[in-house]
Amino acid sequence: MAETMQGLSRTLTCGDARESHIGKTVTVCGWVQRQRDLGGLIFVDLRDRTGIVQLAFDDNTDRAVFEKASTLRSEYVIAAVGEVRARSAVNNEIPTGKVEVAVTELRILSLAETPPFEISDDCNAREELRLKYRYLDLRRPSLQRNLRLKHQVMKATRDYFDAHGFLELETPMLIRSTPEGARDFLVPSRLHNGEFYALPQSPQLYKQLLMVSGCDRYMQLARCFRDEDLRADRQPEFTQIDLEMSFVSMEDILELGEGYVSTLFKEVLGVDIPLPLPRMTYAEAMSRFGSDKPDTRFGMEITDVSDLVKDCGFGVFSSAVQNGGSVRGIVAKGAAGTLSRKEMDKLTEFARGIGAKGMAWVRWVEDKPASSFGKFFSAEEMDALLARLGAEKGDAVLMIADKNRVTLPVLGALRLEVARKLDIIPDTYNFLWITEFPFFEWDEETETWVAMHHPFTAPMDECIPLLDSDPGAVRAKAYDLVLNGVELSSGSIRITDPELQDKMFHALGLGDEEIQQKFGFLTSAFQYGAPPHGGLGIGLDRLVMLMAKADSIREVIPFPKVQNARELMTSCPSPVDQQQLDELGLCITHTEQKEEQ
Repeated sequence: MAETMQGLSRTLTCGDARESHIGKTVTVCGWVQRQRDLGGLIFVDLRDRTGIVQLAFDDNTDRAVFEKASTLRSEYVIAAVGEVRARSAVNNEIPTGKVEVAVTELRILSLAETPPFEISDDCNAREELRLKYRYLDLRRPSLQRNLRLKHQVMKATRDYFDAHGFLELETPMLIRSTPEGARDFLVPSRLHNGEFYALPQSPQLYKQLLMVSGCDRYMQLARCFRDEDLRADRQPEFTQIDLEMSFVSMEDILELGEGYVSTLFKEVLGVDIPLPLPRMTYAEAMSRFGSDKPDTRFGMEITDVSDLVKDCGFGVFSSAVQNGGSVRGIVAKGAAGTLSRKEMDKLTEFARGIGAKGMAWVRWVEDKPASSFGKFFSAEEMDALLARLGAEKGDAVLMIADKNRVTLPVLGALRLEVARKLDIIPDTYNFLWITEFPFFEWDEETETWVAMHHPFTAPMDECIPLLDSDPGAVRAKAYDLVLNGVELSSGSIRITDPELQDKMFHALGLGDEEIQQKFGFLTSAFQYGAPPHGGLGIGLDRLVMLMAKADSIREVIPFPKVQNARELMTSCPSPVDQQQLDELGLCITHTEQKEEQ
């Protein structure tokens, strides 16, 4: 049987053992990382969340304790009492490498089977296996560091906003289903058969109602839920640093947000973030980088060459311009040798895979540049094109010709793909505000204008007259905070004028009955005096992912979902029994075969 801790109390965590403890008797507890039996000498690396300390058993150790140490295996849970002494062979790779614990008492608190993978950062097990045994995966030092970092971020967040007069307030988890851009997770009601709650995509409506309630400054580490396809920086459930403020302008909110990230990075990482943060309008970001969340750590900006090629002999270019599109390109400096013809073909397929009809290119390796379209250009036309692009000998040029809705995002994606291939992205933190988003975007399927942000975002004052005559020209009082090409935060100034809010609902195709049914409680609240207000939500998990320099958001969430929205450890979602369905008044009419894990 396993032993107990009775009579013992841990006095030192493994990673905190130092030379200052030499000569002291300590009690340490943790998991066996590994045991090395050298005959008359046994060493055990003991691990807890703070790090590793070496335990030593030698000729001076009580024989019963020595024999017990010889039975230790990886992941056994033990407690050890002993005196801290200097190590004869120093290990400079770990903070505790100058000391060890000469054990006088050993208790085996829990035995362990051989784990399905090694509990170390060198583990090369498949992610699916690690997530199935997530409780083991979380023992790895890198994930322990990520969880500790997330805790530090959450604490610093609460401290910062408390110091700036915010109240941390809760909003409901079971709410009314309202359109907010993504698909809702629905929760059937047992007491009201046939009716459903929704899990909040964000606390948007409630935090606006808190402003109407006079709370003035609200914040919450809010759990949010969106039933949408997953990717590396997205989960169906996530945590948002949610904020709302009354009697403020956009400048007030941006200044507060800048102060937050500057304070956070200094306190948690010791990194200085220069203020003020740079700003860029949506139109400029799309024109220069092909993205509304550009990674500005490197150049390779987009150049428009439409005017140079509109009358050229290459039909792909000329027809694109004549049909209202554009021809644009990026230059990979010094990359002509690396981006071989074979690599250009791969990049062409990459471009086709994300919506382009093809990709034109120039490789300037020899004295004369080679290109996929050179036979259609005179020497003078090619010289003018390369001069406009800023291309020189040794450079490679990638070009797309199409409608702007294709040309810009495809070049934006190519820009990132090439930068990764060339390994030219610096390991720095580049923040950027994106402002003046379009209020509406055109939906090709429904052939209607839809809100780019939620329908409570205020249009810029000068754009209000355009709501009826030119919806595509309306810009919003909306702003995003971008870090290294990842959208961290989205926010806006809200509409508080009931007449304007009603106008916006109708502009989005909502009828009076639908407005009253879905948003009547909010529009009714605005009739009783709503202060001007605005706010933002910051993705906590994405923020920590970038601070930890992790490859996936799953690396900073204790129990994440995988690509198909399953949680592999507990195998959820899962079927429920018929009694539960009957209580909820539900009937399953169609089931898909369970996917193989």
